[in-house]
Amino acid sequence: MYITEASIDSFSSLYQISAVEVGQHFYWEIGELRVHGQVLITSWVVIGILLTVAFLGTRKLETVPNAPQNFVEYVLQFIRDLARTQIGEEEYRDWVPFVGTLFLFIFVCNWSGALVPWKLIELPHGELAAPTNDINTTVALALLTSGAYFYAGLHKRGLSYFGKYLQPTPVLLPINILEDFTKPLSLSFRLFGNILADELVVAVLVSLVPLVVPIPMMFLGLFTSGIQALIFATLAAAYIGESMEGHH
Repeated sequence: MYITEASIDSFSSLYQISAVEVGQHFYWEIGELRVHGQVLITSWVVIGILLTVAFLGTRKLETVPNAPQNFVEYVLQFIRDLARTQIGEEEYRDWVPFVGTLFLFIFVCNWSGALVPWKLIELPHGELAAPTNDINTTVALALLTSGAYFYAGLHKRGLSYFGKYLQPTPVLLPINILEDFTKPLSLSFRLFGNILADELVVAVLVSLVPLVVPIPMMFLGLFTSGIQALIFATLAAAYIGESMEGHH
């Protein structure tokens, strides 16, 4: 009976830890679901920005591109080169939309947190911030990546894909399985931690020295935000390429 009560207390403690949140949130009730409203609002703004830029850059395609078309073509070429390098010449074309969507969404999300004065918009609870400032967003992106490389491996290699867990020796089976759990964890927490830390540092500096010091930190935040988007997309493409080529 003592062991049972101790187990119940342990599970109760874990449940309390899982309920811990950073700051306050603006919740929406959708049926029986409870979602973070501020994350959906800022995510829709980011999606709207991406759709607007895509529309302006492709509405009138010309042989000699104008400035919007030239910008869109440059971004597309950058994403294609990224996917080709990580996935391979033969398979990369099918994955350009996925890798490009990840990169652009994360990039604009991160920059929106640094450039858009979200805090000027008041909410009943909580405040607006970059969507990647919420762990739910980064975990969802990481799980999408995991699903993508599992699909890529199974689609390309069939059930023989699972043979990678026994390479180079069956003794490493537990470690190889654990690796597939650590990939989404590292992707999600790396992105979330860097974006949250950057916004907290800027917020503290603005409150202490509001004029001079925060400006260089904001420029540094723009740089690191772009790097984080590039790292996430590069790792996602690398995982997809690895799943199709076999165990390395």
